[in-house]
Amino acid sequence: MKNKIAYIFLYAWAKVHAWLPVSVLYILADILYVLVYKVLHYRMKMVRSNMKASFPQKTEAERKCLEQGFYHFFSDYIVETLKQAHVSKEEMLERAHITNPELIDRLVDEGYTCIAVFLGHYGNWEWFPASNTVFQSACMYPIYRPLNNKSFDKLLTNFRTRFGVHLIEKHSTSKSISKLKFDKTPSMVFFLADQKPGGNYLEYWTTFLNQDTPVLTGPEKVACRLELPVVFADMTIIKRGHYSIEFKLLTKTPQSTPEFWVTETYIRLMEESILRNPSYWLWTHNRWKYQREKDA
Repeated sequence: MKNKIAYIFLYAWAKVHAWLPVSVLYILADILYVLVYKVLHYRMKMVRSNMKASFPQKTEAERKCLEQGFYHFFSDYIVETLKQAHVSKEEMLERAHITNPELIDRLVDEGYTCIAVFLGHYGNWEWFPASNTVFQSACMYPIYRPLNNKSFDKLLTNFRTRFGVHLIEKHSTSKSISKLKFDKTPSMVFFLADQKPGGNYLEYWTTFLNQDTPVLTGPEKVACRLELPVVFADMTIIKRGHYSIEFKLLTKTPQSTPEFWVTETYIRLMEESILRNPSYWLWTHNRWKYQREKDA
């Protein structure tokens, strides 16, 4: 009952804000920037540590500029997420669109009913559910980690599924994708694959943003085991509140590539995306929590 009341309050609060035009919401975002960055210093030590290690060649003033840019975008991301509570499909498609949906349609026509799509925490990945409607038959199935706060989790689930998207909980990833594959359900399974792996899964390390970095290998293993074509979703920020994704086919046969080839290729492409404008990546994440053990 307590969670239900909290959800009703949160949903009503989000709905009221979502009725506001985006231009007004961005005024709120500018105020939120001052609160989050100037007053609360939200995860500032983490952001600065990550940026310093990633860009040691940049001056302190250059990193400060990237830092400010990140917090401006982070504030935009918050109000843009709220906007999902009340936004038309037409406006969503205008603000967040996929430039080449025909790549997915062609793969489905070729008989690949289930497709692994790799993307990262860059730009606003939350604004693309409406794009689910632009494909001939395939539907989006993002992998997500449920939040500990049940009310917030239900709220975000409501936002993410408004346009027919189906969520897959992380703990049931393999089972759910196997079912999609063997039921021949036209589907795109989205992996946010740039996050850190759990401490028991530090299997593959590479250099990412100038640092020795453990990388998730689960997405590659699923793609190889189920023989899913792998596509990279390259996001571009066009201007404030406008994003686009271009699909890039990595391979139709990941099972025939060398071990970790898919993972390494994805990481290189993800790094290229981030370096176009580093302020749009999620720097608050404790990405480099783990250090590789040195040989004795």
